[in-house]
Amino acid sequence: MTQPPLLLGHRGARAYAAENSFDAFALALEHGCDGFEFDVRLTSDDRAIICHDAAFARVPIAENTWANFAKLYAGLMPLLEHVMKHYAARAFLDIELKVPGLDDEVLDALKNYPPRHGYVVSSFLPEVVTSLAKKDRGVRLGYICDDMKRLPRWRELPVEVVAPHYSLVDETLVKEVHAAGKQVFVWTVNRADAMRQMAELRVDAIISDDTRLLSRTLRPRKS
Repeated sequence: MTQPPLLLGHRGARAYAAENSFDAFALALEHGCDGFEFDVRLTSDDRAIICHDAAFARVPIAENTWANFAKLYAGLMPLLEHVMKHYAARAFLDIELKVPGLDDEVLDALKNYPPRHGYVVSSFLPEVVTSLAKKDRGVRLGYICDDMKRLPRWRELPVEVVAPHYSLVDETLVKEVHAAGKQVFVWTVNRADAMRQMAELRVDAIISDDTRLLSRTLRPRKS
């Protein structure tokens, strides 16, 4: 029997709370999702901080320390270890690495806080994926792509998850990826009709900004 797709919040419940924050992560689960995707960057003192953009409030991530961000934006920019500690036992975690150089931080976090409900470490950057695979072949990896020309690279990468933008996904791609023994995670799906379409294509996970709509559309709660 085909398993229903995982429902994941994009940077948490991004439509309802500050992205990549504990509030957003908590809301994604409260809305009925299985887990969430979040972004990791590296500070100047080699700490794995949760942030999508290269700068936060115009403060460059790579040029500042974790202590500086903690002082300026307390509560808004947790570290990877904080997220893992709080959610590894409660949620599926899609850990997107935005930059190289995070191998040791990620491997330590996975060792110290083993995810009980599944995880994937994903990236747009092939070199990030291959670097992690060289250090630990046991890490579950994913390749993210939003460009049809670069999408075929999944075939040569050591990944278990292929994560294309949903506009690139059709029945042929899903069947090919599944035939290769890999899973399809699609993003960012924010319309109910597109959510249903992706579910009908039997993708393995659907990532959305609108976690409430995602759950109501594909996993309505019985009254």
